Amino acid sequence: MFIRLRSDIQCILDRDPAARTSWEVLTCYPGLHALVLHRRAHWCWTHGFKWLGRFVSHISRFLTGIEIHPGAKIGERVFFDHAMGVVVGETAEIGDGCTIYQAVTLGGTSLYKGVKRHPTLGRNVVVGAGAQVLGGFTVGDGAKIGSNAVVTKPVPPGATAVGNPARIIQADLDVKREEAASKMGFSAYGVTHNDDPLSQAMRGLIDNAGSQEHQIALLWQAIETLQANRSATNCVPSDAALQEHFEADKLNQLVGK
Repeated sequence: MFIRLRSDIQCILDRDPAARTSWEVLTCYPGLHALVLHRRAHWCWTHGFKWLGRFVSHISRFLTGIEIHPGAKIGERVFFDHAMGVVVGETAEIGDGCTIYQAVTLGGTSLYKGVKRHPTLGRNVVVGAGAQVLGGFTVGDGAKIGSNAVVTKPVPPGATAVGNPARIIQADLDVKREEAASKMGFSAYGVTHNDDPLSQAMRGLIDNAGSQEHQIALLWQAIETLQANRSATNCVPSDAALQEHFEADKLNQLVGK
């Protein structure tokens, strides 16, 4: 028991720069307290003391603000960071090394008893603040769930899910982004608003449309020059055709560039 407690304290010291001492973590971190109480509740639940397990879980919720059903399975070195408002359902499973932030829900979408209703998190999964992971599917090892994402489908290992409904960003795209960012002198954070694939697609379409209008304007200018050289009097383009009116910058601001 004490070996596991030391492991829990050390994982918090490793992942939270605000944690200064083991004593501070032991006395002031509700995520640690919730884990300790959950293990007692889970023992009661699995040994037939269902009511006692629920009661310990209820006391834990009152003391920590974190609601974990006693039937949920939680691995080693799990860190509930801040974690106020976190809800973990009965059939949820959290793998070793996961980090879960505040207001996260690992919830179910089925009303049938005796079935897998809640998600399974693999090893080293990070779930951002306010994320809702709903359903009896699996989030793969090393995956990331962005803040306020609503995930209702499986997430592959190493991928990132962002948005509502959540869209998947594959790990190889993250690697390419990190390589490009390092060349520019900074390291990109794993989950930002720029990672939203829908916004990226919209920005790509906007940039492409602006480029096409620029090319069309150049073509009209070339036609006008040829017509002028031949002293032609017809088919002269209007001033509107010679100028670009596509407001790409303004549209990019609207989609969050």
